[in-house]
Amino acid sequence: MTIENASSQSHHAEDPPAGISRRLSRRFLLKAAGTTALTASVAAATSGTAKAVTRNAYDVIVIGAGFAGASAARQLKDKGLSVLVLEARNRIGGRVWTSTFAGEQVEMGGTWVDEKQPLVWQEVQRHGLALTADAPPTRSYFPTTTTGDWQPFDSLDLFTRQSQVVTPLFEGSRDWFPNPYDPFAREDLIRDLDSLSMRDRLNQMRFSAEEELLADPATSYLTGSATTMGLTELAHWWALSGHSYEGYGSINTYRPTVGSTALVQAILNQSKATVKLNSPVTTVAVNGTQVAVTAKGTTYTARGVVVAVPVNVWNSIQFTPGLPSEFTNLSTRGLGVRTAQKFMMHVRGTDLGRFSAESPAASSSKITAVFPFKERSDGNIVIGFSNAASFNAGNRSTVQTELRKIIPGIEVVSVSAQHWGQDPYSQGGWAVRAPGILTGPLRAVQKPVGRLAFATSDIASGWNGYMDGAIESGNTAAGQMAGILGV
Repeated sequence: MTIENASSQSHHAEDPPAGISRRLSRRFLLKAAGTTALTASVAAATSGTAKAVTRNAYDVIVIGAGFAGASAARQLKDKGLSVLVLEARNRIGGRVWTSTFAGEQVEMGGTWVDEKQPLVWQEVQRHGLALTADAPPTRSYFPTTTTGDWQPFDSLDLFTRQSQVVTPLFEGSRDWFPNPYDPFAREDLIRDLDSLSMRDRLNQMRFSAEEELLADPATSYLTGSATTMGLTELAHWWALSGHSYEGYGSINTYRPTVGSTALVQAILNQSKATVKLNSPVTTVAVNGTQVAVTAKGTTYTARGVVVAVPVNVWNSIQFTPGLPSEFTNLSTRGLGVRTAQKFMMHVRGTDLGRFSAESPAASSSKITAVFPFKERSDGNIVIGFSNAASFNAGNRSTVQTELRKIIPGIEVVSVSAQHWGQDPYSQGGWAVRAPGILTGPLRAVQKPVGRLAFATSDIASGWNGYMDGAIESGNTAAGQMAGILGV
């Protein structure tokens, strides 16, 4: 792989440890939306196998160097095609971004991998990456039904109670999604279900006040409201996790020790594609059998283009001819949560231990969830999430005010935040399908348009919104492009 506007540095992966024990981390509240970062250093290699190309002319241009774009580039290069990857940022990874905070390597986006996510798990094994298993919390803060104040609970006890309430929400999932990687296998059953939100499903259950409170985080944490999350979305993830609370609760346990960006880098290294950073694409014009792509004033040509950017970004690129209405309407509506924020906190307090916290949608705190990361002698490093539009997760004082609603007296020493909705090249965080998306526009936007194919975790048939889904979508788009080019 040849990278421009980035320094060259080789990274050597460690052998994976044997016998990592399975833990129920119950981070299931958040599907961290995917993102880590390469601090602009990627192993550079020249392509000796690709056919010779005229300057700025390629067989395929891939827009975006996240998991989807990297996977598509590798598949296309394997078919002997010349490939150029144009990345808007000064780093690869997209919504995957490995960074540093308080002297620790941290993930500001997509983080975890799991055996139940076969494509990303296969990549970890293929590249021999060591895994770190995040231990579950031992103490969890949750509001009570009487006063609404947060109280500490034994984590295992709380998760057991939540399991008993959440599991009935997805009764019937084995019939709805008998093959979770083909979500349309029983469209006759899911067509009516797809119009329901998780709020509709909660209303059907006739829960007590306590049961409603326990179930709320599972139905609202990703978007901030159960009304904006489709029943079929959460039921689909439930099915992919093995139709169980334990399966879903354990998918966010293991993470690559070297960071998620290193995994994207490894895929790009295999592709040997040319990668240009700091190259935001502004126009894509199709003219017969050629496509002209303009990035930062430079025009490149190709026989086909893989658009590997989030759905929310589609309308920021000028396509000629214009995209079908299914694409433009969905981009306007958005799949990536526009208010999504992930932030790291260095906190101190008395007897904090390894703690987590959950905030139901109606709670007073603008912090949706807190998960443990690392205990240190000078305090704890913890992960926070928020969907509150008015919340500035990058302001230490503001974060401390909100966190003290959950844990009185806690001190926030420092913070580092990423507001994915304010990132012009993401315009949203983790993808969540609203009611009607699955049986509505999804299949249309999964198909190529002329000489354009689309790749993003947002539109994956399997683990949409996860790194695994990005790889799936990239592989699918590469296959579509190969068909378009007749190779």
